[in-house]
Amino acid sequence: MKKTTYVYLTVLLLSLQVGFAQSIIGKWKTIDDETGEAKSIVEIYEESGKIYGKVVGILNPDKRDGVCEKCSDDRKDKPVLGMLIINGLEKDDDEYRGGKILDPEKGKEYKCKLWLDEANQDKLYVRGYIAFLYRTQNWYRVD
Repeated sequence: MKKTTYVYLTVLLLSLQVGFAQSIIGKWKTIDDETGEAKSIVEIYEESGKIYGKVVGILNPDKRDGVCEKCSDDRKDKPVLGMLIINGLEKDDDEYRGGKILDPEKGKEYKCKLWLDEANQDKLYVRGYIAFLYRTQNWYRVD
């Protein structure tokens, strides 16, 4: 093969690797932005072109049987473990938005935006909005 063919193959393989590295799909350790405490594992997945996330692990053994006492919808008094907390986000360039995220401790749902840290693809920014006010958490990819 010619030298230029090797160059093209190398560029193609590197671009494929970068494309896979930029996915938010997978499991993430949630970190409370107020306490800095690691709280849960959320699995983010895609279904019908939209992004969803559910709680698949609770890190504090004393809270593993917790329910969403303050929820006001059909999740009221349902177990947090297994609960859908990210609902209906769509990809918009390098961000995911247009859906909602639930804070099970407060029982409140917020508009949501997710995006990966450009320098560290294992760090996810999770922002919840009420009007122009927002809170941002950093979540970290788990294997």
